[in-house]
Amino acid sequence: MNRKAIVIGAGFGGLALAIRLQSAGIDTTLVEARDRPGGRAYMWEKDGFVFDAGPTVITDPDCLGELWRLSGHDMAEDVSLVPVSPFYRLNWRDGTNFDYSNDETALRAQIARLNPEDVAGYESFLDYADGVYQEGYRKLGSVAFLDFASMVRAAPALMKHQAWRSVYSVVSSHVKDEKLRQALSFHTLLVGGNPMQTSSIYALIHKLEKDGGVWFAKGGTNRLVQAMATHFERLGGTLRLADPVVQIETYGDRAVAVRTASGWRGEADAVASNADLMHSYRDLIGHHPRGEKQAAKLARKRWSPSLFVLHFGIRGSWPGIPHHMILFGPRYEGLLTDIYDYGVLPQDFSLYLHHPTVTDPSMAPEGHSTFYALAPVPHLGKLPIDWDRFAPAYAERILDEIQHRLIPDIRSRIVTRFHYAPPDFRRDLSAHLGSAFSLEPLLTQSAWFRAHNRDDVIPNLYLVGAGTHPGAGIPGVVGSAKATAALMLEDLA
Repeated sequence: MNRKAIVIGAGFGGLALAIRLQSAGIDTTLVEARDRPGGRAYMWEKDGFVFDAGPTVITDPDCLGELWRLSGHDMAEDVSLVPVSPFYRLNWRDGTNFDYSNDETALRAQIARLNPEDVAGYESFLDYADGVYQEGYRKLGSVAFLDFASMVRAAPALMKHQAWRSVYSVVSSHVKDEKLRQALSFHTLLVGGNPMQTSSIYALIHKLEKDGGVWFAKGGTNRLVQAMATHFERLGGTLRLADPVVQIETYGDRAVAVRTASGWRGEADAVASNADLMHSYRDLIGHHPRGEKQAAKLARKRWSPSLFVLHFGIRGSWPGIPHHMILFGPRYEGLLTDIYDYGVLPQDFSLYLHHPTVTDPSMAPEGHSTFYALAPVPHLGKLPIDWDRFAPAYAERILDEIQHRLIPDIRSRIVTRFHYAPPDFRRDLSAHLGSAFSLEPLLTQSAWFRAHNRDDVIPNLYLVGAGTHPGAGIPGVVGSAKATAALMLEDLA
């Protein structure tokens, strides 16, 4: 008899897992609550503008291409990836710009302008990043940590690279200029981590970008999502949309079926959840003692912050504003402490500005541009914030900042705008506390200390996505899918 699997949630992790299972001959059904696949990589079309909801920085495209090669196909059949350069433009309020790219000559010239002595420090930092990349990503990035022994085996490499130190601490030991320290440590924010607290292992992102580049899916990240869904269905997989899962049925300590809001019931030999960790345990399997116990354990962990995202479409083209831009605020460490530790909504902010139409004008009407501005904000488990009241004013403050630093007449150019706040993450994605990246990527919440790819009590219940090893970000969740798929295929053999 053909083995059957059900994957809950069609985010990047769920899609990647479903493709791997279906490619291996497992009859796989992918069930998604929303009306289109993507999860945090949702999209909207408004007034002729295309707005990607979430991840916009694509690194390690080979980990995606592998999903097609498993069945002898080519990713280019379904989506086109184009390189982005510079990777990011970093901008400070004093007018300083720093273009981060893999143009090594130009990059070193920029570093020398900030501090000539830091050129050598940057070289040594890249050597460090290469070391943690080899250990943390190449060797361990798609390997499941199911027992403490696996953590012990990884410990020597972690110790060698001083994984207990933060990214910012390690960066600071190599370079002295504060702007450069920010430029080399902000990346952890893109996976939900505070650079002052996130393990230095995450410095591997620099090597990932240097080797593989930074890419954009023509038409938006949503086109990559749709390409994955198209490929999954081409292989014979079943995709159910707009039908939220309400329960994972169990018999003893086995998952036996999935029930949805529409009344559909699907039996399976194995069930995998790409849904929010807390939602999976507390709600979907809360009737089982394992669900109740694991939900209580998860409630004690540290969850990553949420995000406030302002989407806007404007008249005019802006070739001088690159695809990815970081607008640093007046504070760095203090701002992050306010958000991560105190849970207050600061008066100041740092912004990630996404401008896809500079790469692909088709994402807006002719002569127009699509943008979003993203600000990290506290999750809903910190101090109470009335987002219904504060969101409109917060959006205006973000526009003020963009007006002051980049587009002086932005308000007269706006054609359409809307925002996405922490309560939206909770409502649309069942995200615990409205967290945008699941568990915070601390060393004490990494690898074996993160959610396991196979549940410890229900042996045919599996997890995939940002809450599992290795963590958030497209390469992270695609890596988690590879680890989970290996377990499932071995168990279902």
